[in-house]
Parts: sequence; structure tokens; C-alpha cells
Amino acid sequence: MSDSSGENGTKTVSLADEEAVKQVLIKSVFGLWDVIHDLTRLRPSTHERLRVTIFGSARAMPGTFVYEEVKRIAAALAEMGCDVITGGGPGLMQAANEGAVAAGAPQRSSSVGIRVDLPFEQELNPFVGEGFEHKTFFSRLHHFVLASDAFVVVPGGIGTVLELTMVWQLLQVRHVSETPLILVGAMWTELLEWARRYLLGAQIPLVNPEDLDIPRCVASADEAIAVLREFHERWTTEK
Repeated sequence: MSDSSGENGTKTVSLADEEAVKQVLIKSVFGLWDVIHDLTRLRPSTHERLRVTIFGSARAMPGTFVYEEVKRIAAALAEMGCDVITGGGPGLMQAANEGAVAAGAPQRSSSVGIRVDLPFEQELNPFVGEGFEHKTFFSRLHHFVLASDAFVVVPGGIGTVLELTMVWQLLQVRHVSETPLILVGAMWTELLEWARRYLLGAQIPLVNPEDLDIPRCVASADEAIAVLREFHERWTTEK
């Protein structure tokens, strides 16, 4: 039976009525998403520092060329007074947090890690000053978007590609705007070449030409730092 009424006039649902229970669960879950959507619309009116997220591989080892170059990018950001945000794990995430700390500007910059609970990455790297933990990639990716004013993508694997394409798509549909997406390294230049060939060059184009202008590809750490410095100066003037 599922037609008796509670004190508030709503019908109660018997757990034996599987279809009615299913409908209650579906309605409740979608109601929760509406609440989450409304809460994530809230933004602070201003914040003191530009916040830059650096996405990259968990596998790169300290002392390798790419590790040291990512450290250098993060140190330059910290010296500008920017907060540096990463996934909080090892590899190039650690390189970025280490670079931010090595700059020695704790009053002007924070080193932040937003990690996901994984069985093979148990702890935040030791250079994270402020850490957050998520149970799912979905909520973690959303946190990155809410927390960041710019994104830098350095070499990485499937997780990095996921992060890159999510931010790219949000910029494409204008759910995020005025947010640089900077890709560092030859692997991303080749990804853009692939996109021009197979997405734009198809018999029926699968993207618009301007969609492929959203990411800005640079070849080196020095070029990335120059782009970020220019954006930081503009952001500081306009805030």
C-alpha cells in the first residue's frame, strides 16, 4: 500500500512498492542536484590573489626536466602573489606545490591541493599547505573550476586529459569565461593538430573553428610564465 497520508498531507510509500520507491529516489536525487547547483552559484565578491590550477602527471619523478620546469612555473606564480592549486598528489602536482613553497612567499601565496581518494595515492604531497579531499572525480573537478582563475596543463596521462577537456568544454559553452587555459608542451600541440584534422576537418565539422582557439599552446615554461604574467597584470588592474 502507498496511498496513506502523513501529517503534512503527502502520501507515504511502502518499501514493498518498488516502482513508487524508485520514483521517490529519482525525485530526491534530482532535488539534491538542484540544491548543489544553487549553492555553487555563490561566489565571493572579490579575492585577494589570482588562483592558478596546474594539472599534470602523477608519475614524473623529482629531478627530471619536466618536474623542474613545472617547479619553475609555480615558483614564478608564487612570486607574483598567485595561489597555486594542484591535485595534491605526487609527480608534477608535487612539483607545482614544491615550486610554490620554494618561492618563500607564504604571506602572498598559498600552495593548495585538491585530491581524490584513491587506493594508490594515500596522502597529500608534503608541499601542500591547504588540502581538500573528495570521494569522486566529479566533485573534485567541480571544485577545481570553482576555485580557479586560470588553468595550466603540463604533460600528463588520462586524468590530465580529463581535466583539460572538461575545462575546455566549459569554456566552449561559456559556463566558464575569461579564464585562460594554457597547454605546455609538444603533446598538447599535437592534440590540437589532431582536433583540427578530425574534428574541424571532417566532412561534417564537429566543432566550430573558434572552439580550437580556446586553449593556448606554448612550448616552454618561459612562454607559460610570460602568458601568466600578462594575465596577472590585467587581472590585478581590473579586480
